[in-house]
Amino acid sequence: MKVLGLETSCDETGLAIFDSEQISDKNNGLVGQVLYSQIALHATYGGVVPELASRDHIRKLVPLFNELLTQCNLTKQDIDAIAFTRGPGLVGALMTGALFGRSLGYALGVPAIGVHHMEGHLLAPLMGAQPPKFPFVCLLVSGGHTQLVATHGIGQYEVLGESIDDAAGECFDKAAKMLKLPYPGGPNIAELAKNGNPNAYVLPRPMLHKGLDFSFSGMKTAIHNLIKDTDGSDNDPEVRADIAASFQHAVVDTLVKKCVKALQQVKMNRLVIAGGVSANLHLREQLALALEKINASVHYAPPALCTDNGAMIAFAGYQRLQAGQTEGLSVSCVPRWDMTELPPLKGTSTCNG
Repeated sequence: MKVLGLETSCDETGLAIFDSEQISDKNNGLVGQVLYSQIALHATYGGVVPELASRDHIRKLVPLFNELLTQCNLTKQDIDAIAFTRGPGLVGALMTGALFGRSLGYALGVPAIGVHHMEGHLLAPLMGAQPPKFPFVCLLVSGGHTQLVATHGIGQYEVLGESIDDAAGECFDKAAKMLKLPYPGGPNIAELAKNGNPNAYVLPRPMLHKGLDFSFSGMKTAIHNLIKDTDGSDNDPEVRADIAASFQHAVVDTLVKKCVKALQQVKMNRLVIAGGVSANLHLREQLALALEKINASVHYAPPALCTDNGAMIAFAGYQRLQAGQTEGLSVSCVPRWDMTELPPLKGTSTCNG
């Protein structure tokens, strides 16, 4: 089954084709993918402008679709099914992909299905060279979400903890703005932090010893006060680098310790990290050190599938299409969507459906 995946939940337009008949030890079934990022469009504003995001998705969907077909040496008629992001996300951006995907499916006479964006991220590591087996704990960490999820199978999710305010990625973006770094914040903070001392300043680890929920609003306030109180931080490269490194270390330390606590609480030894922040190298280094101590393993999505992309939507959609799930002709999007509401798929113990 060749599934076209469409991701338009926020500021990236991602399209991909997944072919279940091409899954092997050396191939994850991904035939091809294209991705257009709106970073340059939103950088002027220091964050995503929803109306601009929606309009840009509309402009890019058809050209990217044609580019993808050429890349994969396929025609529209070769597509067997379509998966689009139904939520969560920006409602206008979601509608562009949903309407495009459902209309194309109707025109081609093939089934279409709406996919949960975070389930796409959660399942993306299953497309890696060494996919984790169920059960595992997943840390979903991105610009809009920070969650710890005990995962027993596809659709069998138990939320262990989540952010009660800002997500980790959102906190990175806001800290970067305070440091007068470009949007998006995560990669730019990480780059500046390379030359800094992570122990130069002591920053709080909010809610570190209070269950598995996260809170990053206090971290945001702390970095604001640190920048304000640090003489010469605007012009001193060393001070700026130390602030970035200390901030990054505080966020990463919080994430790592919560992950360890979650694994111990549910008595699992596999951790999956998914979402844009999973690409952070300091996070990966600290997790490797921490998990080695408790004899646990960590798994990531392939590098090209860490941030928002169409491949993860195609793969997640395939799993549910194979189970007989499809969408009707009506199109609805869910800007806020609890992942535990998804129906479970029985017998999902490996990545290959």
